[in-house]
Amino acid sequence: MNDLAAPSTPSPAARHLPDAQTVTSVRHWTDRLFSFRVTRPQSLRFRSGEFVMIGLLGDNGKPLLRAYSIASPSWDEELEFYSIKVPDGPLTSKLQHIRPGDEIILRPKPVGTLVHDALLPGKRLWFLATGTGIAPFASLMREPETYEKYEEIYMLHTCRTVAELDYGRELVESLKDDPLIGEMVGDKLRYYPTTTREESPLMGRITDNLESGRIFDHYGIAPMNPATDRAMVCGSLAFNVDVKEVLEGFGLREGANSDPKEYVVEKAFVGDGI
Repeated sequence: MNDLAAPSTPSPAARHLPDAQTVTSVRHWTDRLFSFRVTRPQSLRFRSGEFVMIGLLGDNGKPLLRAYSIASPSWDEELEFYSIKVPDGPLTSKLQHIRPGDEIILRPKPVGTLVHDALLPGKRLWFLATGTGIAPFASLMREPETYEKYEEIYMLHTCRTVAELDYGRELVESLKDDPLIGEMVGDKLRYYPTTTREESPLMGRITDNLESGRIFDHYGIAPMNPATDRAMVCGSLAFNVDVKEVLEGFGLREGANSDPKEYVVEKAFVGDGI
C-alpha cells in the first residue's frame, strides 16, 4: 500500500479546472485499486450513499466525467472516493496518477438510489457489494442514521483476492473506535468478506451465499423476509441483475426515492472500462 498525503497546511491550488476541487490524499491499495480524498465544496449537501460526477480534462480539452459514489459520510469535511484502475480507461488511466495538491473536476449535484429514504422501515439492513461497489456503503456504514434505523446491519463484500478486500476490512475495523459513531455501531454491524479466486476464510459469490443459505447459517439467523429485511445493491451490471433475482426470490421488491420498497440498486456504478 502507498499513502500520499498533503502537507498539513497546503497552499490553495490555482482553480483552472471547472468545478475544481483539490486532492488532499491518495492511497493505493493494490495495483488495481486506489482511494483518494478531495476538498468539499462549501455548498455541497448530500445524503450518505449518493454519487456525484467527477473527472479530469480529456485529451480534447473537454471534461471527462464519470459517476462516483461518495465513500465518505454526509458529515465529513472532505470527500472520499474509491476507484478501480483501468490501464486503457479514458478516465482512470489518468486519474490513478493524481497526487495531493492536484485538482479534479467535481460537479456538486449529488443523486442516487442507495439512500435510506428509498427503503421502507425494517429491522435488518443488507449491504451487498462487489469490488469498488463498496464505496456507497463506506459512506452509509459511517452514517449515524444507519444505526438509528436498524437493529442489524450486514455488509457482504466479494472480491477476487484477499488484498482487494483491504479497503473495506480496514474501514469496518475502525468503526468501533470511531469517536462519533463507535458506540452506535456496537455489535450491530456484521462484516462478511468473501473471495472468488484466492483462498480465504470465507469464499463464494454473494448470490451463492444467499441462495444456499450459507450466510444465514453462519450468523444463525432466519432467511430474508420482506417484513423485516431491507437491502442495497452495488456492483457490476451482471451482479446487480443476479442479486435482484435472488432478493425477489425472498419476496423483496425494488424501490426508489419516489417509491420506497424493500431493496434498491445503484445503476450508475462505475465499473470496467473507465
